Amino acid sequence: MVRDALNMAMDEEMARDDRVYLLGEEVGLYGGACQISRGLLKKYGDRRVIDTPITEMGFTGIAVGSAMAGLRPICEYMSFDFSMQASDHIVNSAGKAQYMSAGRINVPIVFRGPNGAASGVAAQHSQCYAAWYGHCPGLKVLSPFSSEDAKGLLKAAIRDDDPVVFLENELLYGTPFEMSDEALSDEFVIPIGKAKVEREGKHVTLVSHSKSVELCLEAARELQAQGVECEVINLRSIRPMDEETIIKSVMKTHHLITVEGGWPQFGVGAEVCAKVFESAAFNYLDAPIVRVTGADVPMPYAKSLEQRALPQGFNIIESVKRTLNILTATYCN
Repeated sequence: MVRDALNMAMDEEMARDDRVYLLGEEVGLYGGACQISRGLLKKYGDRRVIDTPITEMGFTGIAVGSAMAGLRPICEYMSFDFSMQASDHIVNSAGKAQYMSAGRINVPIVFRGPNGAASGVAAQHSQCYAAWYGHCPGLKVLSPFSSEDAKGLLKAAIRDDDPVVFLENELLYGTPFEMSDEALSDEFVIPIGKAKVEREGKHVTLVSHSKSVELCLEAARELQAQGVECEVINLRSIRPMDEETIIKSVMKTHHLITVEGGWPQFGVGAEVCAKVFESAAFNYLDAPIVRVTGADVPMPYAKSLEQRALPQGFNIIESVKRTLNILTATYCN
C-alpha cells in the first residue's frame, strides 16, 4: 500500500543518513495521523522522530532553520491545508534562501502530508496545493500516485539539496499497488522531473497527477471497449514538469485532456495547456484542449455535493468523446 511505501522510504533514508529526522504533530507516539510513521519512534528515538505542538508556523520554522544548519528534516502536516499557517517559512525562507544567498545556503527539507480532497472534511481540509506551490520558484513539487511513486519520489526528495513539497493523497494511503523487486530495494529512487506513461494509446492523451491518474486509467479501460485508445500520463513531478513526455505524446495522439482534482483557474492543467501551446505540439492538435477539474467552489460538506465538486470518470469519458467527436458506438481511426 502507499502508506507502507512512504514508511519504507523514510525508514531507509533515516537509516542511511543520520542527519535525516521527522517532525510534526503526532508523528511519534501515535505513528502519524494516517499511520505513515508507525514504528519509527521506537527504532530511531525521540531525537529523530519529534512530536510537536499544534503550531505549524513554529515547527516549520524550526525545520527550515535546522536544514540551513546542515540537517535534513522531513516536516509532516496532518493536512496540507495547515501548511498555509507556515507558508512564509516554506516560500520565503526555504524557497528563496539559495537564490538570496548567491548559492551559499541550501535548504534540504521535505514538506509532506495529505493533499487535496479526502472524504467529508469540507472546505478547509480539501484543497489541492499543487498549483499553489508549483507557482513558486525555488521549490520542487511532487505528487505521487502509486506505491512505487511514493517510495521512489520520497527518497529522491529526502536526498535532494533543495526544498521539496511532497503532496500525498489520503484516499490513496490504503490502496494496494504491486511493487517490483527493483522498487523494494534500498537504492530505488525515481528522478525528480520525470513523468510516467502509465498506459500507451494513440487517440488521445490524458495528463494527470495523484488520485486523478486512477480516474484516467479507469476511463481509459472503459473507452477501450469503444475502440478508443487513451494514453495516460502520470505527471509525478509538478515542478519541474516533464514537458518532453507531454509534448511527445500530444504529437502522437493529436488530442489532449488534462485531469486534476484542484480548481480550474491557474491550475496544473492550465500550465500543461500553456506548455503545449508554446511548443511544436500545438500544430499537431486536431481539437481544442479540454480541462477536467474540480468545481470552482469551496469543497461542500454534503456527500452528494462533494462528489459533484470533484472530477468523476464519466466527466473524463464525456470529454474524450467530445474531443474526438464520437457520434457512433465504436470509434474507428
